[in-house]
Amino acid sequence: MSSKKQAPSCHNPDAGPSAPIGTPRIALVGSPNSGKSTLFNLLTGANATMGNWPGTTVDVGRGLWQVEGTEVELLDLPGAYSLDARSPDEELTRDLVAADGAAPPAVCVVVTDAAHLIRSLYLVAQLREQSLRVVIALTMLDVVRRRGGAVDVSALERSTGCPVVVTDPRGRSGDAELASRVAQSLSSPPPAPRLAPKGDDLALADNRFAWIETAIEASGAHLEQRQHLSDRIDRVLTAPYVGMAIFLAMMWVVFQITTTVAAPLQGALDWLFSGPVSTGAERLLTFIGLGDTWVQSLLVNGLIAGVGMLLTFVPLMAIMFALLAMLEDSGYLARAAVVTDRLMRRIGLPGQAFLPLVVGFGCNVPAIAATRILPHAKQRLLVTLLVPFTSCSARLTVYLLLAATFFPAHAGTVVFLMYLLSLLLVVGTGLLMRRTLWRTMPSDPLVMALPPYQRPTWWVTAAVTWQRLKGFLRTASGIIVATVVVVWVMQAIPMSSGTFGNVDPADSLYGTLARAVAPLFGPAGFGAWELVSGLFVGFVAKEALISSWAQTYAVADPGALHTPGSLGAQLIESFGQASGGHSGAAVAAFMVFLLAYTPCVATLAAQKREVGLRWTIAGVLMQFMIAWALAVVVFQAGRLLW
Repeated sequence: MSSKKQAPSCHNPDAGPSAPIGTPRIALVGSPNSGKSTLFNLLTGANATMGNWPGTTVDVGRGLWQVEGTEVELLDLPGAYSLDARSPDEELTRDLVAADGAAPPAVCVVVTDAAHLIRSLYLVAQLREQSLRVVIALTMLDVVRRRGGAVDVSALERSTGCPVVVTDPRGRSGDAELASRVAQSLSSPPPAPRLAPKGDDLALADNRFAWIETAIEASGAHLEQRQHLSDRIDRVLTAPYVGMAIFLAMMWVVFQITTTVAAPLQGALDWLFSGPVSTGAERLLTFIGLGDTWVQSLLVNGLIAGVGMLLTFVPLMAIMFALLAMLEDSGYLARAAVVTDRLMRRIGLPGQAFLPLVVGFGCNVPAIAATRILPHAKQRLLVTLLVPFTSCSARLTVYLLLAATFFPAHAGTVVFLMYLLSLLLVVGTGLLMRRTLWRTMPSDPLVMALPPYQRPTWWVTAAVTWQRLKGFLRTASGIIVATVVVVWVMQAIPMSSGTFGNVDPADSLYGTLARAVAPLFGPAGFGAWELVSGLFVGFVAKEALISSWAQTYAVADPGALHTPGSLGAQLIESFGQASGGHSGAAVAAFMVFLLAYTPCVATLAAQKREVGLRWTIAGVLMQFMIAWALAVVVFQAGRLLW
């Protein structure tokens, strides 16, 4: 098994080549939480890409899969319980598996949850009504056995008329047999469609359920009707108030572990880039005759200082991604969605909206794409405007830098509070907009199947962590490098005195533009141009804010361009001077502004694609005004305490 695809970046969601023309397409379909994504990663080597399918704006996973010596393109379609579409993503799944479509898949692999056969086989029944090759990948059989149940796989195969393969994606088993059965299906002609009544929807549904009951009865599938341990656990974890308290406590523990474990690793990387790497680069440039030139300034004070500072956060991101992946693999995050959904529906927000908002805490771009699961256009518009208020992982690097610098004893708690504030912003803004602009918008409850509790597996955790970390690293090596070069050029252009490459940053084009805007943030306590300038760069990518600060403070003394200073010490001085000695309040205000202000350009592009330019501009203006007002309030109130 192999794949030539690469994992997506939040700023480059369509990376990687497409499969050659003529490559057989295998569609992977199934209900949410059936194990479809895990199986997809197993079959493609966990290196699949996400990209916009030609002719639509709905995301489809694509990867290459070796099937008995034949390379096929595996399509991971959006989760669907049936082909009766209620949202754009379900419409895509329906359209791509339609036998009368322009290019129907060669084989449909239906990931079927053995613990919920009635629900899972409904999709199989619909597909069997078409001239499509169907292979059933039966998952969760271990769950059935733990609960005292059983499934006769051979009988299920005979009753459905489809090859049935037992797979365990988390245990990395069953993939070879699945490949063999898919290869057999590819070499066989499409089967005759299952006869079903036409026209009458009720009669058709009754026919499907009768077919399902016959298949289940033939397979002997049954579960003991007793309360299991997972049910007893859910009574606590999904309780309205206790469940919310447990969720918040769990997130606090995640950030505490992240900040505590990552701190020494970050210190080691910081020493590496600011010491041996910078010194080695200076000596090399001096040896080849480029010492004390603009080349040294660009390389040492630009690329090494900027990108190096950002890369020191790799351990932090890796640890956080790993912890969240473990919670996701265990089945807990699905319970957290249920708990939070109750709160959101009580204040009038759509229940299903919590799912894309959860995605937004990783990256806003796929979160906006995830709004397509919502059935109503007004719901999709509202949630698209709210997604930028979710604190994406790119902001985490800035939070940690400021928290570790100004609140070292409570860094984890400070970061946790920022994510809690993000949730409150989403809820508060959504409630305000719902009661003003969208009073008549329907509110649908969250409907989702809870996966069973499982022990996290190391390979799933590692694969998910590496995929997300690669997106972060790709950003650092792409957009961040370009941003660093642009910032350096702007800092190298003199506006009043100095020469190109040897100018005080305050007198450069970069500093001049920042000084013009800085007074706007005086009431918020961080009206220093050095601090404000980072917000410009953060508009491109929030991660780049740190690299721009590193560049700015590294060249603070034109007479010592080769000696980068301590970023933390420089920030302490700048915030102290800008706030009149109330640095704690100013830092808190800055973090709040960073949380709420204009998202990165990739997010804006995604918003424009989903809701149009007019609503995107309106969202930008709304966010900036909210961010500025909150920052001013936080500083003015905080200065009474700090």
